[in-house]
Amino acid sequence: FDFHQKNISFLRQYEPDKPNNFYQLENLKRVLSLEYRGFSRHTFIRYWLCKNDNPSEFIGSVCFHHFRSDAVKSCEIGYKLSEEECHNGYMTEALHFLIPLIANNFQLHRMEAFVMPTNLPSIRLLQNLHFQEEGLLRDYALIKRQWEDHLILSRIFPSSENI
Repeated sequence: FDFHQKNISFLRQYEPDKPNNFYQLENLKRVLSLEYRGFSRHTFIRYWLCKNDNPSEFIGSVCFHHFRSDAVKSCEIGYKLSEEECHNGYMTEALHFLIPLIANNFQLHRMEAFVMPTNLPSIRLLQNLHFQEEGLLRDYALIKRQWEDHLILSRIFPSSENI
């Protein structure tokens, strides 16, 4: 709750529009319950990030979702970080650890990320993690009441890397 409250205006510039009551405590409890159900079904995994010196304060999260175990063997990744913690290397450190962990445990061949073309720090982060741009998705998501284009970036895992 505190993480969301502190970062509402910062996150809204990148996240799809949410209902007015989304950031209220009762709704966030419901969201966590839904995420837990997804976790128990292996369809949704969220890791909350904190600093080593203050493990009770969340500074961000990484989410893996839309797992496909069919011939595609893929998932999507999303992440968010507190505005005041951006550019300190926390997300890089977390993703360097989590991406291979998830790819190996789920025997993934592909991981996808969707990023607004104006979000250059996120694009650079993904490129540094061996994601490659595949194309532009026009009018992909409703953000701040406007349809926004998104780039799709993906990382392919050779079978020897994750099986």
